[in-house]
Amino acid sequence: MNKRISLRKRLGLELFHQQELLVRQKHELRTLFWECTLRCNVACRHCGSDCRVACHQPDMPQANFLQALDKITPQVDPHRVFIIFTGGEPLMRKDLEQCGLACYQRGYPWGIVTNGLLLSRSRLDALLQSGMHSITVSLDGLEETHNWLRRHPQSFRRASEAVRMLSQEKELVWDVVSCIHQRNLKELPAFRDYLIQSGVQRWRLFTIFPVGRAKQTPELQLTPAQFTELLDFIRQTRTDGQLHTNFACEGFLGPYETEVRDYFFRCHAGISVGSIRINGAISGCPSIRSNYDQGNIYQDDFMEVWNHRFEVFRHREWARQGICADCSMFRYCEGNGMHLHDENGRLMTCHYHRLQSNIDP
Repeated sequence: MNKRISLRKRLGLELFHQQELLVRQKHELRTLFWECTLRCNVACRHCGSDCRVACHQPDMPQANFLQALDKITPQVDPHRVFIIFTGGEPLMRKDLEQCGLACYQRGYPWGIVTNGLLLSRSRLDALLQSGMHSITVSLDGLEETHNWLRRHPQSFRRASEAVRMLSQEKELVWDVVSCIHQRNLKELPAFRDYLIQSGVQRWRLFTIFPVGRAKQTPELQLTPAQFTELLDFIRQTRTDGQLHTNFACEGFLGPYETEVRDYFFRCHAGISVGSIRINGAISGCPSIRSNYDQGNIYQDDFMEVWNHRFEVFRHREWARQGICADCSMFRYCEGNGMHLHDENGRLMTCHYHRLQSNIDP
C-alpha cells in the first residue's frame, strides 16, 4: 500500500479537524465512565491497572457516585450522557443492578464492560430489568489464546456463553472487544468466523500498550509488520460486510484513516469523555494514568472541574515533542490517544510511525 495520504483524504482530515475544534470548544460531556471496582475474577496478562481479585482499594459506595451524579444532572441532558460501569470486573459488585437502576431513574442510559465470567441468564435478566442499554464482552481469540491472555481456564467458555445469550437480545446494543497480540494475530480469520457463527454483529479490536502487567510480556506488542497486517485484516473484514468491525480509537493511522474504523481518529478523553475513578479522581477515560487526574469528587464539584480544568486534554500543543515535534500529521493527530503518554508526557508508541516504517514507498 502507498504510504502517502491521498488529497481527498487530506481534505477530509482538514474538514474533520475544523469540526473537532468546535467540539473541543464546547466540551459537552457525553460519556461518563465509573470505575466502580478494582476487584476482578481474572488476572489478565495485559491489565493496565493490575487489578487483583482481592484488591486493597475498596469499592466506591454507590451513594458517593450518585451524589456526584446528582450534582452533574442539573447541568446536562441526562438522556445524552452515557454512563459506563467499568473496573476491574463490574459484575463483582452485588449492587450493580441497584446502581444501574438509580442511573436509569435519573434519565441516564448506562452499560457495562465485562469479561463475561459472571454473566448468567439470571444476572443478564436482572441487568436488563434495571435499564441496562448496552454491554461489551471481552473475547480475545480462540480458546487456547483467550485463556492464555486471561489466565483463567473457564474464561473462553463463559465469555462465549455470554455472547450467545446476547445474540438473542434483539433490542440490546452490544459488541465484542478483542485485544490483539502476537499469539492471536494469525488466528484472526478463524476467530472472525467463530464470532459470526456465534451471532456477533459488532466487533472492536485493540492493541496492547506497554503499561501495568503488559510490560512484562513482550509478545503482547505487535511489530510494525504485524500491526500493518492487523489493519489490512480489519479493512478486508469491513469490505466483506459480514461483521461490523472497527479498530479502536487508539491513534492516528495515516492512509488507513476511515478504512479500518467508521470515523477519522479522535481522542475525546477530557473533551466529551470523563471518568470518576475508584478513589474519586476525576479524569478522562479510565485508561489514562493517574497523573492526568484533574480533581476529585470528594473535594471538588465534577462539573466545575469539567468546565474549568482539563487544559492538558483540550490543548495538546505540549505533546509536540519527540517524534511528534516535526511530524507533518501532528495537526490531525496531536500526539495520539492520551492513554499512550507516560507519566512524563512522552509518547510510548506511535501507530503512524510504525506504519511509515513498514509500508513500501
